[in-house]
Formats: sequence, structure tokens, C-alpha cells
Amino acid sequence: MSDAELVLRSTRVITPEGTRAASVAVTDGTITAVQPYEAPVPDGARLEDLGDDVLLPGLVDTHVHVNDPGRTEWEGFWTATRAAAAGGITTLIDMPLNSLPPTTTVGHLRTKQRVAADQAHIDVGFWGGALPDNVKDLRPLHEAGVFGFKAFLSPSGVDEFPHLGQEQLARSLAEIAAFDGLLIVHAEDPHHLAAAPQHGGPRYADFLASRPRDAEDTAIAHLVDQAKRLGARVHVLHLSSSDALPVIAAAKADGVRVTVETCPHYLTLTAEEVPDGASEFKCCPPIREAANQDLLWQALADGTIDCVVTDHSPSTADLKTDDFSTAWGGISGLQLSLPAVWTEARRRGHGLDDVVRWMSTRTARLAGLDARKGAIAPGRDADFAVLAPDETFTVDPAALQHRNRVTAYAGRTLHGVVRSTWLRGRRIMADGEFTEPKGRLLTRTH
Repeated sequence: MSDAELVLRSTRVITPEGTRAASVAVTDGTITAVQPYEAPVPDGARLEDLGDDVLLPGLVDTHVHVNDPGRTEWEGFWTATRAAAAGGITTLIDMPLNSLPPTTTVGHLRTKQRVAADQAHIDVGFWGGALPDNVKDLRPLHEAGVFGFKAFLSPSGVDEFPHLGQEQLARSLAEIAAFDGLLIVHAEDPHHLAAAPQHGGPRYADFLASRPRDAEDTAIAHLVDQAKRLGARVHVLHLSSSDALPVIAAAKADGVRVTVETCPHYLTLTAEEVPDGASEFKCCPPIREAANQDLLWQALADGTIDCVVTDHSPSTADLKTDDFSTAWGGISGLQLSLPAVWTEARRRGHGLDDVVRWMSTRTARLAGLDARKGAIAPGRDADFAVLAPDETFTVDPAALQHRNRVTAYAGRTLHGVVRSTWLRGRRIMADGEFTEPKGRLLTRTH
């Protein structure tokens, strides 16, 4: 590391080989060496001694609704990427819907990129959207660098992003498979949803009954069948139903190219604790019971579930009414995802290396960014989070960076304080203070 410009030293550095004391050398924004802790610092290099704070690779969040442009009163690139940086996230991939226009044509992608370019505090990439009428746009979007395509199998909640029926899914998936792209899917079956009781009102039990597990289970089974038939790559978004796990495990064992994510709120919150009328807890699919949550954690541990992402989906506070049937469904999680997951993971006997695997390494791999992101290793971008894992804090909505400070985590005491966040060797957040935007716009490279 003789030409290093920066050396970060910690007694606990999480590397692909395990957690160890190390000195990490950085040149031109890239990690050039991971050396023993006592390695001499080259002449002219700046040393950042982190003591016993843990040096993690920056997190990669592949499921974020920024809503910009068009619904910037809900969220925007400036606020979303600040919230991400505050939570140790250094890369996010923006979902194609809730913005106006949605990312369903190359022209719409260019609009998004122009809006994001000067506002991004972290690196930002984009998913495209698969709609019933845009099969012709999928290959051009792929060639323009989107990381894959989002589709709904049930109504999305916004009129400009209609869902795919089974025949439409087959057509879109066949087209995407032809260029070996990736389809990421909100998997709830509309027929099961329509057949479920729809009472409305403030009772969480009624809302939970309106989004039954079998809606997820059926949609996932259909998706797996289509992926197997076409040899296609598919990814199941925000899994909440543990009943779908045997189908997923069997598909993986059978060689189907399927990956699966879940979210911090499914891993840390339970239906039993949601107060009636508290629609800050509403998301689709819903937060389910504690016994279901235990099975999601088991599936993370055994690899049936690949990764953990936020599904950050904010709205203005007035849309979070006390009627679960009409309130906006989405949980804001960017700033709190790492401490929320770490708090529950440590309680269940998992280490920070597990959290890094779920929230950085595998998410980088999902997006095809694993040549540059997701690990502290030579050749990767010098993206880091510095975490005090044993310190606690109580969630105060006023301290959040996202635009609308509504949170399901309000008042919870969490482990893990993010001291600082680094992007390509530059500290972009330290103790709640931010630099000007340094993020880049990312495109798929393979």
C-alpha cells in the first residue's frame, strides 16, 4: 500500500474472510490493500484510526422508492440519499414507480437521471418497469443500463403503473429472458386478495386478514413455474409469508434462477404489537405474526432468503390515516435499517458479518455490482460505514433525514450508531453532519 492516500484502521474490520483487526488502504477512491493492523502507514497517507468501532462495507439497498420527480412532496433524491448516508447505505437502486413519470421508457429513465444527478449524496442506480403495454421498451431500457425490471402481479396502488396478468407476465418474462435480464416481482395474487375479507377501518387484524399469506404463496408459485419454464432470472420482492418458503427452497434446489429478499420491518416488527389505527405500520404485503417472523429469520440463516432491503416507501403524513384500508402502504426505513436489523440479529445470535452478507454483499450481487460494491477487498470502491455496534439510541422522528418523518420505529431503542459513512474514500457523513452531494449515477455493466 505504498501509494495509499488514506488508511482506515480498526480493531474490527469486516472482510470476506471474516472480522479482524486491519488497516485498509485507499487510493483514488478504490481499496488497494487490506493489511495487518500494525502495517506502517505510507509517507503522505492520512490515517483514520477508528479504534474499536467496526468498519463495514457500505450497505447496498436495492429496494428504494425515491418518488422523484412528480411526487417529491413524498420524498426526493436529496432527502432520501441523506437518510441513506445517515444509515450507512452508500448505494441505492431506485424503484420505477411512485415517481411521475415512472421508469418505463428510456426517455423516462433520462428524466430520472437528470433530476438525480446533482442531488445524490450516495451512488444511485435505477430499476426499469415492466407494464402490460411496454414489452417493446424492455430491451432498450436494458441497453440504457437499468439493473432489471419491476413488475406487480396485483394492483400497485398508483394508476400509472398497472400490474401484469399471467399472460402478460409470460410475455414480459420471455422478452427479459431473451437478453438474460432480471425481473423483480411484487408477488401477491389479485384473485386471493379480492376473495379476502375487506372490512376497512382502524383494526390492524382486519387489514392483516385482507392481505392473506396465500396471496403471496400462490403468486410466488406461479412466478417460479414461469421462471423454470423460460430459464429466466426472477427475484421475489419483500417476502413476508413464511408459508412460501418451502416452494422457494424447492425451486432453488431444482436449479430455478430465483432469489428472495425480505425487509427490516418483517424481521423486527410483529402484527401482535401494531396498535389499531397506527398506519405507520402499514405495508403490502403486511407485517405478520411473531411465529411467521421466526421462520423468516431461519430462512435467512439457511440461505433460502438471500438478502434484506428496506422497501423504503414514504408518503406525506396526511396519507397515513387511521383507516388501514385507505392509508398509504409503505414504511420509511433507509436511516434505520442497519440498527433495526442489527438489534434483532444480535438478539438471535447472529453477527455483524451476517448482517453485511444480507445487506451489502448479496444485494451488490443481485444488482450485478459485486465487482465494485459489497465488500472490503482490493479493487472494490472505498465505500464504508463506521458503526459503534454496542451503543444504543432511541428513535426520535425529528432526527430523521427523510422528507416526511413518519416512522414505525418511533420510540424504539436500537443498537448500533453509525458514526460516519464514506463514499469512494471520502467521508460524506460524520456524526449527523453531511458534505455536499458526492454520489454518482450507476448503470448496469454486465
